[in-house]
Amino acid sequence: MGKNCAIVLAGGKGKRMGREINKLFIKLNDKPILAYTLEAFENNECIDTVILVAAKDEVEYCRSEIILKYSLKKIKKIVCGGNRRQESVINGLNAAKEFDIVLIHDGARPFVSDKIICDGIKYANIYGACACGVIPKDTIKIKNKKGFSENTLDRDKLFCVQTPQSFKLSLIIDAHKSILNKNISATDDTMVAEMCGYDVFLYEGSYINIKMTTPDDLLLGEKIIDGFNCLNS
Repeated sequence: MGKNCAIVLAGGKGKRMGREINKLFIKLNDKPILAYTLEAFENNECIDTVILVAAKDEVEYCRSEIILKYSLKKIKKIVCGGNRRQESVINGLNAAKEFDIVLIHDGARPFVSDKIICDGIKYANIYGACACGVIPKDTIKIKNKKGFSENTLDRDKLFCVQTPQSFKLSLIIDAHKSILNKNISATDDTMVAEMCGYDVFLYEGSYINIKMTTPDDLLLGEKIIDGFNCLNS
């Protein structure tokens, strides 16, 4: 069996949350969002190691107030992020060179499940590149510049991509190096793989695997946690 590493990206400020601090340090039921995210990988038997990518001025806070405070043992490295997400991912990948499969995950998705994580590893081994996600619940329209509906898309062919996005390490490192050399920007790692000609398998994620982006998400996140607590009580 190969070795599996989760790279958790925690450097984004999240301006839409309207807070002065990194949104991942905001607490849900008295625990930081980032702690929930890291615990999901800490407690997953498929994951061997976690690499945390954090802003340079937040590395020590992450170490003392999250990793040590919540006794997270699988986080072997904290690396500094770059000015762009793409740079942060490359820094994380460069710290994961001894692994076979890497899962790249947004720190702002604290409710990733064991099944999503293990399925990502399984499909990355089979196909080389994969991502979880869900079919949109709403009808999706294309709006023209004047504000009118131009077209209605077939919802069954649409897919809202989530993270983790999982890859064979050699594939995603080569892909990132390729687009970096061509000075191409990408905001999504499946996009990086696709630009280099790789097929990306899409598998079932979860509507609970939300990204904490706006204040409304904080309210929903607390409800999800309350629901988990009720199931486990």
